[in-house]
Amino acid sequence: MKVISTNLAKPVFFEWNGETHSTGIFKYPVTQALTLQEEDVQDDTIADRRVHGGIFKACYLFSSDNYPYWKEKYPHLEWNWGMFGENLTVEGLDEAQLQIGSIYRLGTALVQITQPREPCYKLGYRFGNQDILREFIEHACPGTYVRVLETGQVKNGDELKLVEASKSPLTIKQFYQLLFSRKKDSALVQLAVANEALPQRKRERLAKFL
Repeated sequence: MKVISTNLAKPVFFEWNGETHSTGIFKYPVTQALTLQEEDVQDDTIADRRVHGGIFKACYLFSSDNYPYWKEKYPHLEWNWGMFGENLTVEGLDEAQLQIGSIYRLGTALVQITQPREPCYKLGYRFGNQDILREFIEHACPGTYVRVLETGQVKNGDELKLVEASKSPLTIKQFYQLLFSRKKDSALVQLAVANEALPQRKRERLAKFL
């Protein structure tokens, strides 16, 4: 897994339901290395820290492998890396293989796989179609957030190198599908509830299904 684009955003303001909103989803490639901090990426825009940023969402990674699928669905858009609001576009990132809790060296930073990205209306705004929320859920390749265990810098060409595999087999893709499934798989729920790399609030919500 190799970083092929580092992306940052400036705030964008738009009208939604009669109110002015701001977003940091309009990310674009930059030439400099990104500095991964404990709760965010230095110089990036986070419009709503209730749902973005923080310890369990410090940096967002998305796979370049999924771009051809979305380009075919939305050929009219002006495509570039960062379209999904990711800080790092990563070649070879596979949510079906990424285990929640695994620790990787990424540039000079040390990161831990935490949770998938759940789409909101701001993704729909960037794509000009709120249908992408449903499509994004169905495609089940949401990318992943990471926790920054050691701050550091990441540049193009850096690789994610496994340092410590998670003790849990639960993958990002399994957890993502679990979140949106009406009938919860009890075995996956148990794995999620026991996985301390996930936010406590998410684990508590899922525990209600046991």
